[in-house]
Amino acid sequence: MKANKPARWAQGLAALALACCALASSASHAAATITIVNANEPGVGFNDPTPALPVGGNTGTTLGQQRLIAFQYAANIWGARLTSDVAVRVDAAFEPLDCDATGAVLGAAGAYEIYADFLNAPRARTWYPSALASKLAGFDVTLGRVPHIFARFNSRLGLFDDCLPGSGFYLGLDRQFGTGIDLVTVLLHEMAHGLGFQTFTDDFSGTQLFGLPSIWDYYLVDNRLNRSWVSLNPAQRAASAVSGNGLSWSGPRVTAAVPAVLAPSSNLNISGEAAGSAARNYAVGDAAFGPPLGTTAVVGQLMPVVDQAFDTGLACTPLSPANAQAVRGNIALVDRGACGFAVKARVVQAAGAIGMIVADNFEGELTGMSGTDPLVTIPSVRITLADGIALRAALQGRSRTRSGVIASLGVDSTRLAGADASRRVLLYTPSFYAPGSTVSHYTTAAKPNQLMEPAINTDLTQAVQPPGDLTLPLLQDIGW
Repeated sequence: MKANKPARWAQGLAALALACCALASSASHAAATITIVNANEPGVGFNDPTPALPVGGNTGTTLGQQRLIAFQYAANIWGARLTSDVAVRVDAAFEPLDCDATGAVLGAAGAYEIYADFLNAPRARTWYPSALASKLAGFDVTLGRVPHIFARFNSRLGLFDDCLPGSGFYLGLDRQFGTGIDLVTVLLHEMAHGLGFQTFTDDFSGTQLFGLPSIWDYYLVDNRLNRSWVSLNPAQRAASAVSGNGLSWSGPRVTAAVPAVLAPSSNLNISGEAAGSAARNYAVGDAAFGPPLGTTAVVGQLMPVVDQAFDTGLACTPLSPANAQAVRGNIALVDRGACGFAVKARVVQAAGAIGMIVADNFEGELTGMSGTDPLVTIPSVRITLADGIALRAALQGRSRTRSGVIASLGVDSTRLAGADASRRVLLYTPSFYAPGSTVSHYTTAAKPNQLMEPAINTDLTQAVQPPGDLTLPLLQDIGW
């Protein structure tokens, strides 16, 4: 999957429909062993001899060694939190993947084979990824023939001008990635897919593989129909996959952890005598920079930045005196594009704005805003293209310094960010189908950002379990 900044990970799958014979099982140990199988040819990938200085706890002295150390470090994080008598084998390699100067595929991983009706299978006629099937059966259901997880990562990232230059993988283990992309975080995400954070049902057509559901499908609930995926027909499943916020996870471990992990939803309220039909609450995407929204709202008149044609404004360079006068002491409305989100925040902050709202420049699902800048001290949120159009329409009657449209940036304590009305976490079901991302990820509306969202976020902490993250509880729901 190709993606623009912020870079996205891709999740892939090579599924082979196999069942397994019965062999003796044994009790699980308190941890699992995850082994990285180097699939690179000499001189490339894990075997790249390019000299490298040790960094962030990674003691390798070549690029290849550091990649392998980071891989095993991530594998050990998962291994310490899972239980299985069967070592999990990850067939891994670095190789050129799709990328250009503004976007890249970071990596792809998934279960190499899937199994149904194996020894000790908790559900009959149900697909399980081979690593989980092996854990539940008590022996290696692949009989050692093939790996359990297949993983490939971008060997060109940040190293060439045509592959996201300046944003290569950070190979340290300490999250001090600066402008780079934390490889350990990417690996934790992709390994989770291979361990079972994915459905094997076709999420575009809703068709089950050979007529059998995935173990995932028992916990996917269409929250509009209040029915699980296994009880829906293919057309209903396909519709829920592009439903916006229509698909939730009902597993007991995840649901129990949601209130301790997810924060109250961020909210933009528009009011005032000039707001007209725009007066209401708006869903917003949070910024990775600046202060988070809190129970004490930041309130001010909404004033647009107008430095482009058609009454729009990018706020990528210092504001003109007229624009600075308009936003001073108010909340600035700007448009996405031409520069980073944090740059826009610094520009309007320097002009005296007390907050910033960024309106998207294309149709799509609401997401947050990436970027880092410790000097940004005002709150910032993102809204959809449609909501931006509505707000600009309400501002048409403004004067140079007054709009009569009041914006309040705060939180809605009655709702959890990324959860449905029953406090079940939402899955990623954008209104446009996104191959490799749709359904098999958590929603981008979650706060704090979750490891298993479709896009990597700079505030991820390498956590995989509560109170910071909901990935481990989901794997436990399906049988780990």
